[in-house]
Amino acid sequence: MLTYSETLASLFALHRFGVKLGLEAITELLHRLGHPQRRYATLHIAGTNGKGSSAAMVAAILQAGGYRVGLYTSPHLMDFRERIRVQDHDISEDQVCKLAERVQQVAHPLGSLTFFELTTAMAFQHFLDQEVDIAVIEVGLGGRYDATNVLHPLGVLITGIGLDHEMYLGPTVESIAWEKAGIIHRNVPVVLGQMSMSVRQVFETVAQEHAATLFRFGQDFSLSETGPTEFTYRGIRETFSGLKTNLLGRHQMQNASYALALLESATSERFPLSVEAIKFGLQHVRWKGRLEVVQQDPMVVLDGAHNPLGARVLFDFLQSQLHDCPGRQLIVILGMMQDKHYADFLQIILPLVDSLILTQPHMDRAVTVEQLAQAVSRPDVTTFTIAHPWEAYGKALDLASASDLICVTGSLFLVGEIMQHLTSPHSSMEQR
Repeated sequence: MLTYSETLASLFALHRFGVKLGLEAITELLHRLGHPQRRYATLHIAGTNGKGSSAAMVAAILQAGGYRVGLYTSPHLMDFRERIRVQDHDISEDQVCKLAERVQQVAHPLGSLTFFELTTAMAFQHFLDQEVDIAVIEVGLGGRYDATNVLHPLGVLITGIGLDHEMYLGPTVESIAWEKAGIIHRNVPVVLGQMSMSVRQVFETVAQEHAATLFRFGQDFSLSETGPTEFTYRGIRETFSGLKTNLLGRHQMQNASYALALLESATSERFPLSVEAIKFGLQHVRWKGRLEVVQQDPMVVLDGAHNPLGARVLFDFLQSQLHDCPGRQLIVILGMMQDKHYADFLQIILPLVDSLILTQPHMDRAVTVEQLAQAVSRPDVTTFTIAHPWEAYGKALDLASASDLICVTGSLFLVGEIMQHLTSPHSSMEQR
């Protein structure tokens, strides 16, 4: 059997096959494994933004309710093992090695599995091996032809729709919605997050064709903020007050309401939950790299926002932090991928920025600092171009006073790279 590092190398080598939209290969592979994904309950979650946070909340609440829960998300920040979790624990290195070997042994000898197809099969098999009661599955890309779309879930959540991955999903939010609507199944309840009327109509049309009951945010369920971090959920049948989540940002209250609506509509009979479990789960959910505060004095926030929708959420959070601390300077470290709308992203957050440090994650798809600099539309903002992310982080610390705010954003790859340095035993800034 290969070592963990050798196994990862073989898995990541599958990226050469790129993104392959279609279900034939994953269906054949799961057939050869005995369809592990059919032997436990599942929930399926899609959306442009918020699907990962919502999935983590759903899993945390179910676990607090006493159920054994699997969680499959992507991408990872620092370690591949983060993608496949049971009871809030990452899959072990040994399990990764054994599962990769096992799945590859049963794969069609003439097939060319993609990275995501293989890892999805590994996750489904791991959840069976670990005897989970229910697994929460996040869609990778789109929905209709995503490798996860082989499930027969108890319920579906679609958090929201924005422009992202247009090369694969189409050039408009409506075309992207059609792709994500592919996870809607006959007679399976569907929860919809906040979205425009034109996008909602796409899902309403598909749901009607599949006789799937729709529950819409703002219409069939809603929330009201009762404090800076506290809210009331007014649901399909139940109302819960005094709720809090430890994930930062007003948008996380919304994501929490989506999670609760999914649980209420899809699992309340088979997996009943107490109010105490709901409150405990929301207050103890973990979701790295999304408005995550890793330091104070100066305050350092890591956020993987990477599209205009995420930039608007980030803007609201940063604006509230600046408002609460008069005189605070905002220093932003930004690195993005070439297929993202980086000029639009910059335009949204730039009005708040005092110092901008442009950097470049160690990825072939990363935008160069020179390209980012050309997209900066505010000539008066102090701008630095430092290609190495860790050096960019060091520069931000040099610029910041104790009361200032540093935000690392633009890409989960950048956030993961900085987080890797911060958690390394040799991460002192003298070594940057």
